Amino acid sequence: RNKISLHKGSLMALQEHADGVLYGGMKIALASSADTPFAEQVGRATLKLLEVVPGMTVWDLLMRDWDGVDVNQIGRQPPLLSSNKAKSHFPLIRTATGIRYDKMLFFDDCNWGDHCGIVAASCKEKDNGMGVATTRTPNGLGEKEWRQGLQVYAAQQTSQLN
Repeated sequence: RNKISLHKGSLMALQEHADGVLYGGMKIALASSADTPFAEQVGRATLKLLEVVPGMTVWDLLMRDWDGVDVNQIGRQPPLLSSNKAKSHFPLIRTATGIRYDKMLFFDDCNWGDHCGIVAASCKEKDNGMGVATTRTPNGLGEKEWRQGLQVYAAQQTSQLN
């Protein structure tokens, strides 16, 4: 029997974010290269079913973060015509949110390419050359990967101050 559920680390990360205590000011957006219209529909529908905490779905949390505006870049339908997140998903997220690349943290579980490397190399700010902090999660976002990503992001933010 198949079951759709949040990976344990993803659930923990979303729960920590949902309570607003640890990461005040953090906002979450999703970038997915779902490759068919049906895959995109299933992904979006699933976000509206999976609960982060009782009574709050992943979609509810995403909409809370962005005042009801869908800034997520899911699929490859127009305007997302490429699986290359550095050329499509991230520029669109930056435009939709106003969040600079050097203030973003990206987790990716792709096992057939290095989306993290491509995004880190391509999505950089012109004024300081800094880009998206990234963490690969080939086996899904576990607690270890969540904490590692936060450390990568914190180190990048510290390096900008020096």
